[in-house]
Amino acid sequence: MIRTAALAHIRNRRLLQTRSTGKEVFYMAGGKIDPGESPVQALYREVREELGVDVTAHDELGVFECEAYGHTPGTALHMTCFTADLTGEPTPTSEIAELRYFTVGEYAAMPHVAPGSMLVFRRLHELDLIDW
Repeated sequence: MIRTAALAHIRNRRLLQTRSTGKEVFYMAGGKIDPGESPVQALYREVREELGVDVTAHDELGVFECEAYGHTPGTALHMTCFTADLTGEPTPTSEIAELRYFTVGEYAAMPHVAPGSMLVFRRLHELDLIDW
């Protein structure tokens, strides 16, 4: 099982997704939880590493479980997802090739989508926080 922490950052009713250098799929900002690290600690670290900003406050959106994209079939993903306030404008760092904000439909129409991100997109739409 892969345990991760992820950021659900919303702007203009669209959800931020990041594409790592050398990858095709867009994922939520965040990443694996290191040994001895809490999901909150991982969120703060990963946001700083990937987006070049700090988290100033956070709320847990929920835990999302599905098959991990891009791993051996059957590998489970356990993703703790947070909404958060940031110290500034997210910008791609050296490991991130691109940042983009998507509606549910825009993300779902991409040639490759991460199942974990789709679960979060659907949940945020159910909460009327992002557009279809």
